[in-house]
Amino acid sequence: MVRIRRALISVSDKSGLDDLVKVLNDFKVEIISTGGTAKQIAQLGIPVKSVSDITQFPEMLDGRVKTLHPKIHGGLLALRDNPKHLDQLKEFNIEFIDMVVVNLYPFEKTVADPSVEFEQAIENIDIGGPSMLRSAAKNAKSVAVICNPERYKDIIKELKENSGALSSQTRTILAAEVFKRTYAYDRAIADYLQNQIKPQGLENQLDEILDLQFRKVQDLRYGENPHQKAAFYKQKNAMAASVANARQLHGKELSFNNIIDLNAALNIVKDFQIPTASIVKHTNPCGAASADKLYLAYKNALDCDPMSAFGSIVGFNRKVDVETAQEILSADFVECIIGPGFSLEALAMLKQKKNLRIMEVADFVGMDRNDLQELDYKRVSGGLLVQQNNIKILDQDNLKFVTSIKPTPEQMKSLVFSWTIVKHVKSNAIVLGQDTKTVGIGAGQMSRVDSVMIAIRKAGIRCQGAVLASDAFFPKADSIEQAAKAGISAIIQPGGSIRDQEVIDAAEKAGIAMVLTGTRHFCH
Repeated sequence: MVRIRRALISVSDKSGLDDLVKVLNDFKVEIISTGGTAKQIAQLGIPVKSVSDITQFPEMLDGRVKTLHPKIHGGLLALRDNPKHLDQLKEFNIEFIDMVVVNLYPFEKTVADPSVEFEQAIENIDIGGPSMLRSAAKNAKSVAVICNPERYKDIIKELKENSGALSSQTRTILAAEVFKRTYAYDRAIADYLQNQIKPQGLENQLDEILDLQFRKVQDLRYGENPHQKAAFYKQKNAMAASVANARQLHGKELSFNNIIDLNAALNIVKDFQIPTASIVKHTNPCGAASADKLYLAYKNALDCDPMSAFGSIVGFNRKVDVETAQEILSADFVECIIGPGFSLEALAMLKQKKNLRIMEVADFVGMDRNDLQELDYKRVSGGLLVQQNNIKILDQDNLKFVTSIKPTPEQMKSLVFSWTIVKHVKSNAIVLGQDTKTVGIGAGQMSRVDSVMIAIRKAGIRCQGAVLASDAFFPKADSIEQAAKAGISAIIQPGGSIRDQEVIDAAEKAGIAMVLTGTRHFCH
């Protein structure tokens, strides 16, 4: 046990500080402090010495230099059982410091504001704070160091139980927290500076060393299956409108599978500027639509495959209004809804469903800079695959019209919509669309023709005049033959197969307009 006799306190976040200082004072601990922290302690009527009184040197350079002094770091780093160290402390009139209470300038919070000026960000880089924390943590054998205000309550309890002393285990735990905190702090600074120097358009460069930081949001009841433990983590400084930043307004606790599907539903509607609804099951859309009114978009999305929509996750890119809430309530069974807000009346209506999970995200119109900067991670045993998000926008000026029959303006509108949806469907992926709504979706099949046949079966009579989007090229003409039998009028696909001409000829023969994008949309 180490008895605390002298403490240095200098905090940016002063929450909970008064209670700790009062307990230290009760145990006759000498308190050293700086600036605003010293002023707050003095206002409590508790004796406090300024760092300048100890160092005999004034704070200078607008506070950039105040604790970087041998009388501070010598008192922290000296080994109590080393005679040479003790002699040097005596020679230079340096006293031990047994406790450091420091939290850092709010750099992460400062740079989270997209309008922050570079100079302001730089001034929020703490130098003295991390130095003191690291010195104290290195000498945890003799020094207690606290960097997290949430620790005060436990520290107060232990001080009271041990007459002003802290155990070796507690000091070691606190030291480990310090190095985690300073590591995260330095990483945030490095990331910010790196983003300042990257050439425009290369924000998503892939670094040689990948350092990921995620903080646990919550433990989950279980993972994909009840026998798998699971938790939900949020990436540090995640800024985009996302499930990680969503606020739950109603309903049961989210499950592992809910979170994955909510993410899929939200990503779909982010690809559209006009009111859009997506209906997702097991990460695949079973319906999606855009319309002038949100309720109509949802209704059209539901019409695509109402049977598969049982127990669905629904995403919106507009605030949910009364008409849309009424449509949702008339559906068979919806598990979760996510969108940028709900009218008060719509929310009250939806809350009638006791278990319906309602998630609200920040308002958005399409993808923003934060979405564009995010990377996509896929775990494999012993490693991690990393790629840029699939944010490719269809370049209509560079489309190749490869059949003599060209799509009508109405067909082009539907082709563009269906092409946008197909990138969100697991490969092999086929989307059948009419106007700006899906009428049939074939997902995740091992052969492309099977996906075509599933989409056709689900669409039924609605295939007549519909368009077809394929996430990758057709390896054979068999898919085109199936589309022709079903009445498909136009097809959009990447092209690139060694048998492209065979596929194009089949479309020509069937009177189907075919457009090549030159870009594929695999989704695994």
